[in-house]
Amino acid sequence: MVQLPPWVPAPEQVAIPAVVLLSLALARRLDGPSGRWGQRLRARFLLGVPWGTLVSALGVLAVYLFVQQGWSHWRNPVTLPFSSWSYLYPVGWLLGPFSHSGPGHLLGNLTTTLAVAPLAEYFFSHYHTKRGENPFFSKTSNPWIRAFVIFPAGGAVVGLATSLFSWGPIIGFSGVVFAFVGFALVRYPLMTVVAVSAQGAIRTAYHALRKPVIFGSASPSFGEPWWFGIAVQGHVLGLLLGTLLGVAVLYRRRERVGALRLWTGAVVLGMSMSLWALWWYRGESTYVLYRGAGVVFVVALAALTTVAATADRRPIVGDVSQQQVGLLALLLPLAVMVGVAVPVNLTTVGDASVPGGGPAVEVQGYNVTYAEEVQNQKVSAIDVSLFGETTDVTTSGVIVVNDDREIWATTASKGRLAFTGRVNVRVGGVGWSEVVTVQRRGWSAVGGGTAYQVWLRGPDDGNWTKTFASDPAVAEATLANRSVAVVPGSDQFALHVMRNNSTVASGPIPASGEDVTLDDLRFEREGRKLYAAFEGTRVRVAVREEYN
Repeated sequence: MVQLPPWVPAPEQVAIPAVVLLSLALARRLDGPSGRWGQRLRARFLLGVPWGTLVSALGVLAVYLFVQQGWSHWRNPVTLPFSSWSYLYPVGWLLGPFSHSGPGHLLGNLTTTLAVAPLAEYFFSHYHTKRGENPFFSKTSNPWIRAFVIFPAGGAVVGLATSLFSWGPIIGFSGVVFAFVGFALVRYPLMTVVAVSAQGAIRTAYHALRKPVIFGSASPSFGEPWWFGIAVQGHVLGLLLGTLLGVAVLYRRRERVGALRLWTGAVVLGMSMSLWALWWYRGESTYVLYRGAGVVFVVALAALTTVAATADRRPIVGDVSQQQVGLLALLLPLAVMVGVAVPVNLTTVGDASVPGGGPAVEVQGYNVTYAEEVQNQKVSAIDVSLFGETTDVTTSGVIVVNDDREIWATTASKGRLAFTGRVNVRVGGVGWSEVVTVQRRGWSAVGGGTAYQVWLRGPDDGNWTKTFASDPAVAEATLANRSVAVVPGSDQFALHVMRNNSTVASGPIPASGEDVTLDDLRFEREGRKLYAAFEGTRVRVAVREEYN
């Protein structure tokens, strides 16, 4: 294969936009020469362009590049200070809905925004939908202000609402994305389904432009279930806010959409956008997904949306109209969410001590450490037990605490660190960031678990500090009525030879290619493997951990 210079685009990178433009031109030609597309777009959009969508997308991208330092750390931006941890930390709830945890998270929200927000903006319209009205009569009707100020400002206000009234910390623009979906859904239900589906096409085209050819092979991986970490509460809140705003516009314009079309679109969108993924913690690295209840929830939400959007002005009882009942039906779940969110988001970590009791690396108010089986102080801030689940949950892994910013987070689970062996934790704030490195080293006793240590290294410290040591691991095999344990020592790993549960000899694990004798047992090291030998019998007793 000919290797092109990095500044020269590959043939596929030129072909993709060319083919898209040619295909679009062909479709327009086949649709007829009357130019209906342009006429419709110019009737709703200033110069036929969804400027509000572009402004919103560029604003989110700017936060990632310049506030989160994605420009210099594209794959590892600063995230911890830009989540909505508490009402007492304004930077978090102000920037949380516009920040992202990484490039994949950012790309997903931006592509969905570019796919769906133009439809919502088309419904909103840069111009009055009634004929005969002067669009420049007032500031709120001026198409330039509606395009460049009101629509993107509305998205920003919805983002702040999802930050303030979601349950617990959130990060990401997805709440606003779901608001765009809800707003467009009540007027163009089936077109909204198509627009959401188009998000996948946009993302695929983006990846193809970046890397037209990729190579892959089978490899081990570690990860929680795909639904773990989805902020369903934020998504639902955004959807309800967008739906409420869309219904209000429908009522004002006296427009109505077919109930069956709306219900169908709402169900399909709820299913395809994983609103059914209701989950909770079930142990330290185990989670429970209530898929059945989630499906019921999506269908009920679709019914609620349909009732509200198709209501008319006819009274039901006295002066109470169907539209008033429809609005109340949407406001009630919002009120419930707000009622839960306020006490949750008022909780603080206070003067929370560093969990686990081991050493920590301190960086300008951040304390980074490793601990196991400690209470998750953010999830457990309010003690609630309901339907067999509880907020009193524990966690194990790399933990970051910052009292000033109300941060208490597990940034890498015990399982993830065991898989990778090393993680970098980026801490920081507006205009600065530092990296704390966390490293695990361990030996697995054959048939008897793993003994390991966890070490920390700060940004200005070339030395490693041990913060955690596990219990010893005892190999299953015995030689001459003696068992062998791998013990995490102060610096190195040690071998303990035990008889009747009492240690009779101990010494360090030998270097590769060397051996050591303890109580007549000879331990031989061959690379990562450790063998024990006695009177012609040789068994493998331990293997050094290997990471991916």
